[in-house]
Amino acid sequence: MLSLSLHQARKLALLSQGLLSSLPKGAALDKAHAVIAQLSYVQIDTISVVQRAHHHVFWSRSPSYKPQHLNQLVASKRVFEYWAHAAAYLPMSDYRYSLPRKHALKTGQQQHWYKKNPALMAEVYQRIKDEGPLMAKDFESERKTVQGWGSKPTKQALESLFMQGDLMISERRQFHKVYDLTERVLPAEINTRLPTPLEYGEYLVLRYLKAHGIGQLGQFCYLLKDVKTPVSDAVRSLLDKAKICEVTVEGENYYASCDALARLGSRLNRKRAKILSPFDNLLIQRKRALALFDFDYQIECYVPAAKRQFGYFSLPVLWDGRLVARADCKVDKKAATLNLIHLCIEPHVKQADFLDALHLELDAFAHFNHCDTVNIQRISVR
Repeated sequence: MLSLSLHQARKLALLSQGLLSSLPKGAALDKAHAVIAQLSYVQIDTISVVQRAHHHVFWSRSPSYKPQHLNQLVASKRVFEYWAHAAAYLPMSDYRYSLPRKHALKTGQQQHWYKKNPALMAEVYQRIKDEGPLMAKDFESERKTVQGWGSKPTKQALESLFMQGDLMISERRQFHKVYDLTERVLPAEINTRLPTPLEYGEYLVLRYLKAHGIGQLGQFCYLLKDVKTPVSDAVRSLLDKAKICEVTVEGENYYASCDALARLGSRLNRKRAKILSPFDNLLIQRKRALALFDFDYQIECYVPAAKRQFGYFSLPVLWDGRLVARADCKVDKKAATLNLIHLCIEPHVKQADFLDALHLELDAFAHFNHCDTVNIQRISVR
């Protein structure tokens, strides 16, 4: 069994994530598509104290990215919205592997967080079929009572139809979803055959390893329902077929794709700093980030203000191949200023070198957020 050092494991994770490595080639739109094709999904988030998470993740890997590029990828049917471990954009080429969850929800094998109302769902579906794409606000719900998650019944019906695969999101307008029939959104050439459990399990394992370099069984199954058995079967099958191999890191067992290990020969730009989203694919699994990067991270926007250590929306900062700081940032749109309210640096960091790199990244991040200036208010060492 191959043994990787922690240094090698971090490098493999960063290279697989497209961070601190060579940039995608081609036009800006194609670069954006290359990013999501490598990552397999980009999480959607509504918080907007800086550019929303889904745009931030693209920009971190392709600095030529603009928010309109994601809209163009959706419009050209190269990307679609559905569910990964959370609401996400996914490559359209992976559409087939969204079908197991949709099938389970439609047949009642899994339960959605909204209770189904078949009569209302049929009514909503028929209106979209007859009238074309519609938003939730286009439906006047006669029911005044609000049920689960604070949504009106027609919104719940739309989401149920979306989650079970009858509707897709054709676009967003001012971040509001526009729903249309799946048959009118889906490209004709897309494979819509339901994968077998083994095919689905192998997809989950190989896609994870492509995006992350190494992984463990629990990481392959992260926040996914009813997948442990097919994923376990897939691991055994892929080992037998020599598509993946077992490796150890600091005494911990992991799996890696045999192809991914070849990336260790690629160069990592350790002098470059990267400001990441709290929802970045690199560290969305917090236990993994702690194990591989010794970075104990928690987003604090959901923590009472008096109990916050680092700030409302502290952004992880990558430098020298490690996660080394937290930058609590907020955009002042009127003043066109990026306020860095609190920068907290890990104690092992060589501050002079790090701050030189961070200033360059802050300037670029400010520009990405349509800001002309950066205002650093406080710096501390953890």
